[in-house]
Amino acid sequence: MKNRIKKLSVVLVLSIAFVGCKNTQEEDKETITLQETIDTPKEKEVLASNYQLGDHIPNELVCMVNNAYMGTTQIPVPVDGKTYYGCCEMCVGKLNNDENARMGKDPFSGKMIDKSQAYIILSSKDGAVAYFETEDSYKKYKNQMEKGQ
Repeated sequence: MKNRIKKLSVVLVLSIAFVGCKNTQEEDKETITLQETIDTPKEKEVLASNYQLGDHIPNELVCMVNNAYMGTTQIPVPVDGKTYYGCCEMCVGKLNNDENARMGKDPFSGKMIDKSQAYIILSSKDGAVAYFETEDSYKKYKNQMEKGQ
C-alpha cells in the first residue's frame, strides 16, 4: 500500500511538472506519454463528450503553442490584428515573440498557414489538433486517408 501511494505521488508530481507548457519536441513526447498514463475516465469523458476525432475545434479552445485542445477558453493573444490563443503566460510570450509559434503546416497541402486563420480539427484522442488552410483541405485530407493513399 505504501509503495502504491508513493508511486501515485510520483506520478502526480511528474504530471504537474510535465502537463504545463512545453518547450521542446522531446518534452512534447514525454508529456503525451505521461498524460496517456494518468488520464482519468472523467477527463476522457469530457474530451469525448465535447468533440470526436476529426471534429472542427473553435480556435479559442486550442493552445496554439502546444497544439492541443484544452477544453476551455484560452488566453487571447492579439498580434498584428489577428488573435491567437495560449494556455499560460509562457505561451502568450511565445505567440507574441515567435512567428513560428503562430504558424502550422497543413497536412494535406503541406503549406505553412497562419494558425489564427486555420480550420482546426481534433486529430488524436490525447487532444492534439491539426491545422488546415480550409475546411475543404481537411475534407480532401480525410478522403485521402480513408482511401489509404
